[in-house]
Amino acid sequence: MNQFIHRRHWLQRVGMGFGGIAALHLMQRHTPAATVVKTSKPGIPSDGVINPTHHLPKAKRVIYLFQAGGPSQLETWDYKPLLNELQGKPLPDSVRNGQRLTGMSGNQAILPLAGSIFGFEQHGESGTWVSELMPHMAGQVDQIAIIRSMHTEAINHDPAITFLQTGNQISGRPSIGSWLHYGLGSDSENLPAFVVLITKDKGGQPLYSRLWGSGFLPARYQGVQFRSGKEPVLYLANPPGISRDSRRSMLDRLNELHALEQDRLGDSELASRIEQYEMAYRMQASVPEVADLSDESQATLDLYGPDASKPGTFAANCVLARRLAERGVRFIQLYHQGWDQHGNLPTAIKRQCQETDQPAAALLQDLQQRGMLDDTLVIWGGEFGRTNYSQGTLTATNYGRDHHPRCFSMWMAGGGVRGGVTHGETCEFGYNVVSDGVHVRDFHATLMHLMGIDHTRFTAKFQGLDARLTGVEPSRIVQEILA
Repeated sequence: MNQFIHRRHWLQRVGMGFGGIAALHLMQRHTPAATVVKTSKPGIPSDGVINPTHHLPKAKRVIYLFQAGGPSQLETWDYKPLLNELQGKPLPDSVRNGQRLTGMSGNQAILPLAGSIFGFEQHGESGTWVSELMPHMAGQVDQIAIIRSMHTEAINHDPAITFLQTGNQISGRPSIGSWLHYGLGSDSENLPAFVVLITKDKGGQPLYSRLWGSGFLPARYQGVQFRSGKEPVLYLANPPGISRDSRRSMLDRLNELHALEQDRLGDSELASRIEQYEMAYRMQASVPEVADLSDESQATLDLYGPDASKPGTFAANCVLARRLAERGVRFIQLYHQGWDQHGNLPTAIKRQCQETDQPAAALLQDLQQRGMLDDTLVIWGGEFGRTNYSQGTLTATNYGRDHHPRCFSMWMAGGGVRGGVTHGETCEFGYNVVSDGVHVRDFHATLMHLMGIDHTRFTAKFQGLDARLTGVEPSRIVQEILA
């Protein structure tokens, strides 16, 4: 009888079953190792492919506050009084040095320097300069390490944000959260290891699900987006007429069928599918519980600000991020859009900071008072910075800034990061890095290091190569910001 035989059948049936052996090997790659190999720098056990970790981790989990659109470093973390002194004068050619511009400002007759209209003051024991736009984060400067010398090659949003999230400007690679889930496994039985939260009702550059996708890794490592409202995860609830008991019975029968097929084919994707079904079943109870903020004290909600009780706001998502972290979620990604301020920057950035400043500071305080900041790595930053000159018309009260990949600011806190540190320096014009530059790959290498991973040894096979988050070009761990 003629029977359709797909590739898995063929691999299993020829060559004395070598195809099945290979498939079994692939399955075992996603199974916790039976023994822990001792190294000169012992790590800790994990249920991911890195078991044990390459060294002792400083952080157990990450909360990444991604400010999509490119926040202006000149209005937030990088004080440049010279720009105010030279207000309206052209950007010197010696400073630009022939660097490329976008088409949005590249055809301007002049590139007029624009100082920030917002004041800066020094704060904390570290004496860190912080904009008046961030009064709450100003009180946290001794808890954070500000990197003022970040730089990237990408000058447009899509490749820039893809680079920050996946280590490559071209889409299709695993995101940071997927790499960590793959490498370290999950600390939660009832929630995903990688959760994504997006501030609702925000305009700006679009966000694509591939930014939290698993790329060439199995699909079970992709991020799970939580939404505000009655159904935090789409299609998770049982349809009308289906009880939880009947769902359990259906899954048991389905798992039995999958197990039979797995025994016959040795297909690792079947094991992943079974695991995803079971996780979805457990999430039916765990997700509504974690997403319900009604058991938070009023004092906690007040700490995060007036928006904390409004589902889907940045403040509410920060509270939810802390709840997810408490329950063992390894990587929590918050996206807040609206930082792409080519015009009307003073008004727009003031609104953005009002939405994010208090919640971000509260998150650090909340984690610290719960004893979680020491092993939770918190990150704030966007995909690039903004120009020191005005895009379009410059007035005394209004201006805009174009994309600028040559230097921008980020901060990190907790999880092995030394507080009260300012790392790197830009020129007095705020246009070029002059010392201790930190590339995107350096940022990724440092993040992995804090999680107990040697980025040079953490790879996955892709198109015949050993692919890794940091790629093949040189990258270094930013030791200067580590505790």
